[in-house]
Amino acid sequence: MADKTFTRAEVAALGGTCFVIDNVVYDVAAFLDEHPGGHEVLQEARGGDASEQFSDIGHSLDAKELMKKYAIGAVAAAERVERAPRQLHWEQDHKQESSGLGWKLPVLLGLLATLLYSYLLA
Repeated sequence: MADKTFTRAEVAALGGTCFVIDNVVYDVAAFLDEHPGGHEVLQEARGGDASEQFSDIGHSLDAKELMKKYAIGAVAAAERVERAPRQLHWEQDHKQESSGLGWKLPVLLGLLATLLYSYLLA
């Protein structure tokens, strides 16, 4: 990444295909046609902060690695925004309680069917 720093106003003035993700400034002009989500998505983010949109999509590690290629600088220290790490909210309270039969029910039914079959044919 280049050592250049940008204010958010400078990034907005650049417009075009420049935007911020997690305090890093990217210029994705060369990536527009390759972006799997289409160039419109990238152009909608131009000049602004696309951190939330980027993390909401759930990009792969490969995509995050590829981003390094398009980094042109960082947001000035005074204007950096630190985001809390994204938390996954799993439903712990609504865990389905097992009746304890799990694997036992199919085994019991199989045994019952075998006994019934043997009884009827005997």
